[in-house]
Amino acid sequence: MTATTTLTGERADLLAALTQSRHFLRHTTRDLTDEQAARRTTVSELCLGGLIKHVTATERSWTDFILNGPAQDFDTMTEADFAKWTDAFRMLPGETLAGLLDTYAEVARRTDELLAILPDLDIAHPLPQAPWNEPGTTWTARRVLTHIIAETAQHAGHADIIRESLDGAKSMG
Repeated sequence: MTATTTLTGERADLLAALTQSRHFLRHTTRDLTDEQAARRTTVSELCLGGLIKHVTATERSWTDFILNGPAQDFDTMTEADFAKWTDAFRMLPGETLAGLLDTYAEVARRTDELLAILPDLDIAHPLPQAPWNEPGTTWTARRVLTHIIAETAQHAGHADIIRESLDGAKSMG
């Protein structure tokens, strides 16, 4: 999106909600070292860096879905695909929090630009085949964007719990 592009109406509302959820997620990682961002603080496998990485991958895949439709059905995923999916929830050796946040910012910019230039939020594609998707269901770009907002907000809450367990810091309050 260029500096001269101003969104209004529904698109402005979607972008505002997504921007707020992104802020709360990113805010949970403030002043952390890479080691802290990679640390699990609950019985969950999740860590703050892994959540940033997961939300980045999720937002990227859903914006690709808006542009190109479904990429892969669940039943065609290989062991390598599942391993890559699992790795998206944790920081791997050599990954840095700064690098993950930079990638997230790049993906966010791409999503924001797409929201600004997409000719119609009613563009729709069938969801990929997966046990959690009802066969034949289609999602519009609008529905995908609301899903990205919900996913980001949900994981911002997870991140807040992880951060508070890490060092007592809170996103709010």
